[in-house]
Amino acid sequence: MGNSFGTLFKITTFGESHGKALGVIIDGCPAGLEIDETFIQNELIRRKPGQSKITTQRRENDEFEILSGVFEGKSTGTPISLVIHNTDAKSKDYSHIAEKYRPSHADYTYDTKYGIRDYRGGGRSSARETAARVAAGAVAKLFLKKIGVDVTAYVSKVGSIQAPEYHEMDLSKTEDNIVRCPDPKVAEEMITLIDQTRKNQDTIGGVVTAVIKNTPVGLGEPVFDKLHAELGKAMLSINAVKGFEYGSGFKGVEMYGSEHNDLFYNEEGKVKTKTNHSGGIQGGISNGEDIYFNVAFKPVATIMKDQPSIDKAGDEATVSGKGRHDPCVVPRAVPIVEAMAALVIADFFLINKSSKLSD
Repeated sequence: MGNSFGTLFKITTFGESHGKALGVIIDGCPAGLEIDETFIQNELIRRKPGQSKITTQRRENDEFEILSGVFEGKSTGTPISLVIHNTDAKSKDYSHIAEKYRPSHADYTYDTKYGIRDYRGGGRSSARETAARVAAGAVAKLFLKKIGVDVTAYVSKVGSIQAPEYHEMDLSKTEDNIVRCPDPKVAEEMITLIDQTRKNQDTIGGVVTAVIKNTPVGLGEPVFDKLHAELGKAMLSINAVKGFEYGSGFKGVEMYGSEHNDLFYNEEGKVKTKTNHSGGIQGGISNGEDIYFNVAFKPVATIMKDQPSIDKAGDEATVSGKGRHDPCVVPRAVPIVEAMAALVIADFFLINKSSKLSD
């Protein structure tokens, strides 16, 4: 089922939405890294359900436990395993769809592929699986802090409401509001839209933008393992993601090469570019400039309205919206995007150590 991600800094996640627990095994974390458990817990709190009026009201503390790989507060170089117990699963909320296929969910595809599915909250296909990713990503972030790399994400769009470009805002204000948009005025508009959508028993999509600063030059492995390709894979593996673009993205097609080319210059012995349409990556390799990209999330598939569908027998059926679900997933997706980005950069940093003999 593709439960593992990464090459040297590698993770394997396990668990279901309504199972006993979720967890992750991190293999390849270098020994001697200080494991700040408070930091890891805070990252999980940023993702956890029930944190505001515009998120699902499922109540999970998402408290984690380290089972192995850490001794006296430091990584030992052996696999780090973390587990997060489910405490507020209400499986009865899903008994009505045990034999029915919910529109735009993984019910039909899982059932057809495996001949069995866990209908309780979607089982393994649930976005609750991402709690394990965030825990692993927190460890990757701790590693990246040692080399000065900063990974930040924020909500840049909800529906048609768009925030300014990242360099026009103070990204340190991302956590100042419940929608996680650094622009206070735009954030209020987004919150109003999401809340109204919730009251209308519907859902709305949005975009999370990520910015990675101080990435060393040289990360990325041509030809097939380009840095942006792996970032794209990481983001597209997140539940509800429908699109990924980095740098100028699709807007770049409207430009001439003379406009789009990032011209090099020397700034006190350091090679820089006057513009950054490349998004910090050229030839699939980091060039030292900011890496920035957008991740598009569809509207949450579960809505609180009746929808026509079919059941396992192929007969017509009505799917009723029940349970506790997000009217818009992007506020809680911010730490997930950061986690996956951190895992990619940490992995490529270790891989790059083998790219040439030391000088």
